[in-house]
Amino acid sequence: MAVNDLQSRLARRLRWQKQAHLLEKQDVVLAKWLPALRAWQARRLAASFAHFMEDARKQPAAAFFLSDLYGDADFMKRDEEAAKILPKMSRLLPENLLTAAVDAIELSVLSHAIDMRMARELQKTGRKPASLDAELYQQAYRSVGLRRLRRRQIDLVMDVGSRLDAVVQKHGIAKLLAASRLPARMLGLQHLQSFLERGFTAFNHLGGADEFLDEIHRQETCIAERLAAGTADPFTPPFN
Repeated sequence: MAVNDLQSRLARRLRWQKQAHLLEKQDVVLAKWLPALRAWQARRLAASFAHFMEDARKQPAAAFFLSDLYGDADFMKRDEEAAKILPKMSRLLPENLLTAAVDAIELSVLSHAIDMRMARELQKTGRKPASLDAELYQQAYRSVGLRRLRRRQIDLVMDVGSRLDAVVQKHGIAKLLAASRLPARMLGLQHLQSFLERGFTAFNHLGGADEFLDEIHRQETCIAERLAAGTADPFTPPFN
């Protein structure tokens, strides 16, 4: 994908993200439910990724996914930095690495949009955020639907992982990232730089991502299908 196309795609996503952040601050329902929802989803994912975290080879990649792709943190600073630096970084870093960053940003925007729909649906139940559990989550999930967008979420996670895996195979990328560390700090781009370095380091340690990514795809797809179908214990393995 050309740099201009990446910039255009990124600009569209960031416009929506800024609007969503503003709405979140002004909307009492979103302010009430989103923190609880995100915290609950982070705990669920940590439990689902526990077996990866126990594997020394997969642990760094799993930790990166949990903190930088599935995490409940606010990625707005990283995303705004990407928009500022993309043209300059395109002269230094490979397209796969830049596209991985844009994919991660699209993922955070998409997840934000779905979470907002979930928060409004949870409000309709008349329950309190502290009562959020697997049963209530599944109820809201089925009501909201959005199966196509949820598939897109999983696809974006796979895209980021695949691109990072492709990048680590290229000679000299580690040196390029290290060389860009000081300029990035001077330009106020440390959030984006840190994201790229963490992703590269995690997948370099993995030493081949096919098995890891296939397992995540199978697990998260199975969970999504179970949630949509109303299956009991949707988060319990095995995932076929």
